[in-house]
Amino acid sequence: MAQSSSGVRAPATARHLTTPAALALGDLAAIFEDLQVVLACCERLLDGLTQGNGDDALIVDALWTTALNSYARCFKPGKRGMGLAEKDLTETGLKGDVAEWHSLLGRLRTYYVDNETNPREAFFVGVAQADDGKAEGIVLSSASQPLVDETTVRQTGRLAFELSRIVDGRIKAQQEKVFTTAKAMTADALSDLPSLAVGDQAPEG
Repeated sequence: MAQSSSGVRAPATARHLTTPAALALGDLAAIFEDLQVVLACCERLLDGLTQGNGDDALIVDALWTTALNSYARCFKPGKRGMGLAEKDLTETGLKGDVAEWHSLLGRLRTYYVDNETNPREAFFVGVAQADDGKAEGIVLSSASQPLVDETTVRQTGRLAFELSRIVDGRIKAQQEKVFTTAKAMTADALSDLPSLAVGDQAPEG
């Protein structure tokens, strides 16, 4: 995602900005990345759900849990005011009760992530009886819970896509704010900032 404000390919190194506007831009980038993860998970889920064999159940569960967690993180309070809010749902242009679908995703996240109950299996304990009716042994049984369905995945992916579009626009606007401030700084002031390796590395100093 390394890119300069003008859209050209970023240099190998830069100066680390920690102004409020720059930190807010970083938060927007993190939100955008989470939404991209939701989209990627939904795409993989649709492939996994069509195969329908037992080996894929664990992958489906892992992808869906990751999608729900990533989506919920975008709406967490804080993030220097950059986090998504329910009012942003109206900007997606999607038809239907988008707010209710958003609320459903929150409830599903609680079910899959924060719930104390195993979301994959329901377990039952029984007692086997001998011919004389007395207890002969204990039986432990389980029933698999249904996997997420295709419609849920498709609608979640569509919502994540539209929210990504909104966040992308905000990133571009915020980049311009940060760049305007940076252009006003002197060369010496910029040189005094910590070096930032562009890519996956953390800033130095």
